[in-house]
Amino acid sequence: MKRTCLVAAGAAVLIGLAGTPALVQAQETGLASIHSWVAVGRKTCMETHTHDGNGTGKTKKDAEKAAIQSWESFTVWEYGSPWGRYSESVSKTVNCDKTTTSEFSCHVNSRPCKSSRSVGVRKAKSGKAPAKP
Repeated sequence: MKRTCLVAAGAAVLIGLAGTPALVQAQETGLASIHSWVAVGRKTCMETHTHDGNGTGKTKKDAEKAAIQSWESFTVWEYGSPWGRYSESVSKTVNCDKTTTSEFSCHVNSRPCKSSRSVGVRKAKSGKAPAKP
């Protein structure tokens, strides 16, 4: 009987926590707020801040994929998963070189963005609200 009560109590606590802002915010680190944001189409993007990623591979495609994964993993670590999709980022640059006869090296750079559908656009540090998409 005690075990059943404990399991029920534990389930109740988990259900109660499921809707708390702490768990919802767990996907964002809060560090993104140190940068100004702007609306870009249907996305919210860092106004001027960029991130880099580097990668190597046997083919140019493999090296570019590794560089993008590097960009994404660091961006997710710093800002949270809503910001960590390279495909959502803007102002992209990709530079690749053949470093040896059997290896390529690539560097990517872009401004992190997240879908505006996930969170409303906040005011830039200037106090002006960015233009709506």
